[in-house]
Amino acid sequence: MRVIAPSAKLSRLAALAALILLSLTSYGQTPPATAPVNSESAVNILVLGDSISWGQGLKDEHKAWFLVKKWLELNSGRPVRVQVEAHSGAVIGALTAPGVDPRTNYTLDGEISRADPTINDQIENALRSLADPSQVDLVLVNGCINDVDSRRLLNAANTPDNIRELAQAKCGPPVEALLTRITLAFPSAHVVIFGYYPIITEFTANDLFMRALAKRFYTPAAGEARLNDKGLRARLIAINREWYQTSDQMLANAARKIDSELKARGSHQRVMFADAAFRPEHSFAANRSRLWGFDASTLRKILVLLTLGKVSLHTNDERQSQRSDLCKVLLKKPEQETPEEKANREDRLLRCRLAAVGHPNRKGAAMYADAIGKLLKPLITDTGWLKGTATIAVPANPSR
Repeated sequence: MRVIAPSAKLSRLAALAALILLSLTSYGQTPPATAPVNSESAVNILVLGDSISWGQGLKDEHKAWFLVKKWLELNSGRPVRVQVEAHSGAVIGALTAPGVDPRTNYTLDGEISRADPTINDQIENALRSLADPSQVDLVLVNGCINDVDSRRLLNAANTPDNIRELAQAKCGPPVEALLTRITLAFPSAHVVIFGYYPIITEFTANDLFMRALAKRFYTPAAGEARLNDKGLRARLIAINREWYQTSDQMLANAARKIDSELKARGSHQRVMFADAAFRPEHSFAANRSRLWGFDASTLRKILVLLTLGKVSLHTNDERQSQRSDLCKVLLKKPEQETPEEKANREDRLLRCRLAAVGHPNRKGAAMYADAIGKLLKPLITDTGWLKGTATIAVPANPSR
């Protein structure tokens, strides 16, 4: 199988293209990682995963996990405590070797993209910080796109077959192992895993700017016939559709498998897949997009292309200003640097500033919270979970 990822030596504008179409790894603000209180009166939530769990570009009060927190407070009449271990760029990773402290990079802001701490390391860190892991009532988790490498979804040199094989390999067995570990580590918790969405669809704008970006990120193998504009767009739509369908299928299958294994051992239902039901019209640069984009006119976007990225773009997310300040500090110009080092630093700075692009906006986050709430409602009403609740208020269905 030949799967093509972009070359490490992409031009500055090509790197910009990657971010404009999707950046599931990013930079910004950090909510307090308060450990759940060991109290029978409190509902304790643990959040694991990548930038989707984290809530890239969103203020805390608009993130999916926060919306779930408020919904549970309303419907349980109990305080809800949240511990957030998720961060942008996280991969599933392997189990931490015995005796190794996995807290690498925990001092970095949650919106700063990095592979580690891996999601398995996030579990380990949560266990270290909790007096009693059995007090965790709910685990919200996602993961696998960074193991696939989201850039492959932006390069039309890849094919639906490539993406299907990767999604099956990275979102199947590794996720099953992850869910098994979560259920063992937090024996009383219900576990909700949620998936992703198509970035490029037939509803994505097909203007000069988007066509130019698709070309810039297109890296066919040597000797391979190049696709024209129509072919590029069709291929990007096809591979994103395949990613969305196959990754969600694998994640849902993993949840069902682990839950069935628990039931076979006499456990109640504990592992569920939340389908946020993103539709093609919710994709990037669509009229009804549920993803962050750019706060820029068409003319300014064209100037970005003509000046090879020297004209700056701004994102329309809620943390744009704070993230920009953070990026400047993080990637401050050193006293001495070579031209190559300067180009690399400026590329990283650009990626840092635009990192929210392609992530769920407020309406997108509400779709995730809505899907999770619909799974939790019958647990409260039918099984007595968090018993003592009053009338159950169904989460408001976001405008779609």
